[in-house]
Amino acid sequence: MRAVILDGLVLGLAFGLLGVGMTLVYGLAGVINLAYGQIVVFAAIVISLLMEDGMSTLLAAVLGVLAAAGLSALLDLTLMRPVYREHGEERTLLGLLLTLGAAFVIAGVLTWRYPDGALYIFVDGDPISVIGVPMAVGSLWASAMALVAAVVLLLFFGATTFGRGVRSVIQDEIGARLVGINPSFVRTVIFAVSGALAGVVAIAQSMSGPLTVNAGFELTTFALIVAVVGGLGSVAGAFLAGVLLGVVNALSAHYIGQYITTIILLSAAALTILIRPRGLLGR
Repeated sequence: MRAVILDGLVLGLAFGLLGVGMTLVYGLAGVINLAYGQIVVFAAIVISLLMEDGMSTLLAAVLGVLAAAGLSALLDLTLMRPVYREHGEERTLLGLLLTLGAAFVIAGVLTWRYPDGALYIFVDGDPISVIGVPMAVGSLWASAMALVAAVVLLLFFGATTFGRGVRSVIQDEIGARLVGINPSFVRTVIFAVSGALAGVVAIAQSMSGPLTVNAGFELTTFALIVAVVGGLGSVAGAFLAGVLLGVVNALSAHYIGQYITTIILLSAAALTILIRPRGLLGR
């Protein structure tokens, strides 16, 4: 039981980062990025190719994160521009359609060029005992990365001038313009931050097991479920929901079967919408 819960926590921390990456973009731009899982896969393929060329794992990982951030910023500067001219439901629907199209394009290109592409980062070392359960070193590193990323994000939004500017754009875009904040620039930066988080997720996931080229849509599904349960627009809520759903996922896979875990997670999202539409920590 303890081993299953710990495995769930490791998975949940990655889920949390997925949800945060999606909820950041929604909170700021009003767009649900259905290409998010494909950006994770893109980062994984970039890192894998660089490592195959002989580059060190650390440098390849940094460049993979930067590549994912760059791809996300490119989407904002190109595909999202027509979306921002719309408001309300029109913006949400157009964003869904365009990001879904981008997801199919990215997935198609990656599958065509790298049909067997996968990233697995093996971290050498003997298992380390955590409350009496031997944990793989890779899993512990993945958890540490996710926690560090979460702390950095919380400090960024709570203790920096730019972070406060981001929050002001989320709360009142017109008011932010009046005090000299450029919402367009802020959106581009947040898209890039979201992409960088996707790169971190790719690294963390690959430390626990292979991340394949076909994983994109599944990752997008998990990100959306976590964002909905945590509360779209709530960073802390997304991270909390990710941890909780990771444990639920591990327990259901262990005691019921892997085939039904996604159904259980979708049911959790549906119940959240019915009982608490704004999510765990949404306002």
